[in-house]
Amino acid sequence: QVQLVESGGGLVQAGGSLRVSCAASGRTAGTYGLGWFRQAPGKERELIAAISRSGGSTYYTDSVKGRFTITRDNAKNTVYLQMNSLKPEDTAVYYCAASTVWISINPVAYDYWGQGTQVTVSS
Repeated sequence: QVQLVESGGGLVQAGGSLRVSCAASGRTAGTYGLGWFRQAPGKERELIAAISRSGGSTYYTDSVKGRFTITRDNAKNTVYLQMNSLKPEDTAVYYCAASTVWISINPVAYDYWGQGTQVTVSS
């Protein structure tokens, strides 16, 4: 069993930056790849970034490449998503998720989910 707890969401102006964190706990937390999904109202949940168990491999969806950076601190069992140059279209609930599969953009491949944190970007 793995528990995921997100933090760090909030309100930011367009062009600003925000960092969200996801703390993982549980005996096998370090054996999972971790991903950040987001879901805006009326839209499907989409994978925007992911990082492998070791942190050696990363994935970004096209819309966030060059603006977002995912990192992982395995000593702290925490994954971070640094978001720069934020746009109003980045507004969504951001979810952390864990998967044994590397890599899948399909939410059904993820076994554990956090509760989500709201990120709102004002224009």
